[in-house]
Amino acid sequence: MNKTRHVVAIVDDDPRMLESVGNLLESAGYVARSFSSAASLLVNGLSDLDVLITDIGMPGIDGFELRDVVKKARPELPVFLVTGRHEIADQSRAQGISGFFRKPFDAQALLTAIANALHKSRDGG
Repeated sequence: MNKTRHVVAIVDDDPRMLESVGNLLESAGYVARSFSSAASLLVNGLSDLDVLITDIGMPGIDGFELRDVVKKARPELPVFLVTGRHEIADQSRAQGISGFFRKPFDAQALLTAIANALHKSRDGG
């Protein structure tokens, strides 16, 4: 079956963030799947995802740890990290991601970054 809409997973422990990013993605034509923790995403599996957006500062498995797990299982999956704090100051931990966004972020910039990552991944880049 030819998939017509890309699936974007959002992982954040803030329900308002899940709702707003989910609505943004759906309005842009993506299928949004929201998860309140990294563990709930991992239980559901990664196989049908096209993009992952994850908060960094979460209880349990944080965004950096989730990125590490995902990169082992699906190295080609574009991963975007978002934060409301200053974790992104540690650029040594930024390897293996498609982009960083600091909350509040520009919605159009996120959509553009997702489209670019999907285009790059489709073209084998």
